[in-house]
Amino acid sequence: MTKNKTPDQLRSARWFAPDDLRAFGHRSRAMQMGYAPEEWRDRPVIAIINTWSDAQPCHMHFKSRVDDVKRGVLMAGGFPMELPALSLSESLLKPTTMLYRNMLAMDAEELLRGHPVDGVVLMGGCDKTTPALLLGATSMNLPAIYLPAGPMLRGNWKGRTLGSGSDAWKYWDERRAGKISDKDWVDMEAGIARSYGTCMTMGTASTMTAIAESIGMTLPGASSIPAADANHIRMSSEAGRRIVEMVWEDLTPQKIQTRQAFENAITVAMAMGCSTNAIIHLIAQARRAGQDISLDDFETASRKVPVIANVRPSGDRYLMEDFFYAGGLPGLMSRIKDHLHLGCMTASGKTLGENIADAEVYNDDVIRDVANPIYKEGALAVLKGNLAPDGCVIKPSACDPRFLKHTGPALVFDDYPSMKKAVDDPDLDVTADHVLILRNAGPQGGPGMPEWGMLPIPTKLVKQGVRDMVRLSDARMSGTSYGACILHVSPESFIGGPLSLVRNGDRITIDVAARTINLDVPEAELAKRRAAWRAPERRFERGYGWMFSRHIKQANEGCDFDFLETGFGKPVGEPSIY
Repeated sequence: MTKNKTPDQLRSARWFAPDDLRAFGHRSRAMQMGYAPEEWRDRPVIAIINTWSDAQPCHMHFKSRVDDVKRGVLMAGGFPMELPALSLSESLLKPTTMLYRNMLAMDAEELLRGHPVDGVVLMGGCDKTTPALLLGATSMNLPAIYLPAGPMLRGNWKGRTLGSGSDAWKYWDERRAGKISDKDWVDMEAGIARSYGTCMTMGTASTMTAIAESIGMTLPGASSIPAADANHIRMSSEAGRRIVEMVWEDLTPQKIQTRQAFENAITVAMAMGCSTNAIIHLIAQARRAGQDISLDDFETASRKVPVIANVRPSGDRYLMEDFFYAGGLPGLMSRIKDHLHLGCMTASGKTLGENIADAEVYNDDVIRDVANPIYKEGALAVLKGNLAPDGCVIKPSACDPRFLKHTGPALVFDDYPSMKKAVDDPDLDVTADHVLILRNAGPQGGPGMPEWGMLPIPTKLVKQGVRDMVRLSDARMSGTSYGACILHVSPESFIGGPLSLVRNGDRITIDVAARTINLDVPEAELAKRRAAWRAPERRFERGYGWMFSRHIKQANEGCDFDFLETGFGKPVGEPSIY
């Protein structure tokens, strides 16, 4: 370790070192908590931002893992300080955690700015916690390391392996078709989530923690370790030790998060069969780091990097526990290293190339070779056309191939309740060739762009054996979801985007190979509809939602608040201490 700082240069020294009245107060209050001056004097103060809560099943183990982090910090000569933060439970927080991602980002940034800390361990994992914590830490730019919660154990029901989300959607259709009893349904509820940790499919949680690792913000291999594995405890302690070294080295997010680091993250995401949500979060984080990443970068990677992680929902059999045993993310990156910038610095203090130099793959079916992928292109495709001039997203690796080129009539719903009622109508005039459309579900319309994009297939069609059809919205969908779902239509319908002009029966044409999506209606007719369109009523009249609706950006721009992006105004200085 090379020390680039001396104790008097530590940020926390501004609080504790001076011989003045304010520093007297800081020291005396630390002693009030039972700490002796020897415990903090000339030592880095390490914040541990902990997103544990009683409403967060993914982070149940953080209540004890924080002690493992503290153990590591103390071993390395640091002074740990736990700072609880907003938890954002994907399963329980409504209407959507995406409404509050930026709130947690602000929470993290201001916790770090206002407290006497020199570096930070970020404890997250559930979908929005990873991007939110990284957004805040990137803006604050103190030495930071991310500690992923890790995926839960495989689900099990009647000897069948169950995957979070993916199997819930699958078996819900079977229940709607009358093939699953009440008792079996309760047994499945008890068997699909058997331990603490995040979804064990390649959903948004595993996608985003793997992205954090591929950018360089975790310890090597950290994102693949199951939450219940003893390796996770050891990794937590190691993260505590490493952040102390990072403070002395002055290794900050800005030095790690280069444009090439984000290109690595996009490449890895494509090879993993990533969640569609990766696009929104990566664009937002790149902008916080001052890097110009756009939908075009995802499209470029999609054309050259195949999906090689055979993990549901893109894969057909395996889950994250299998992925870990097969070599985890280092193993996967070793197989696509020709597409990676191996010289990028990481939180380990070593380059990405050094981190994966000895990585191996132990199961060639779980982590395929690039010559034998599960899908020949990347997991995501960006479509553009007159229906989505700023782009929309599909996950072709997880949908019925027959819908990759499709023309069908629109069946339009303006809100979720009316759509939900209609799909259960046995007399609904719908076929498997229809394009189901849900609008007013975007960043402002949702509000917060909920995960409503995997629209339920009408019960009438489910009973006929239909299990996929084209669904189109300005919403998001869970990373555990699958099917021919086209999402993130930009600009959204709530602000007058072209999706707001579609009428029942209009023909819509999708061509994934050509990356196009178009509404087959003459421009003159669209101009008439546009002139007649009236904006819906605003969703909020006060509070956080009022602020959200006035500052949220569109999906293709990362859904950050405009005033939080790096280019908005001068950098914020250190707080005054008087």
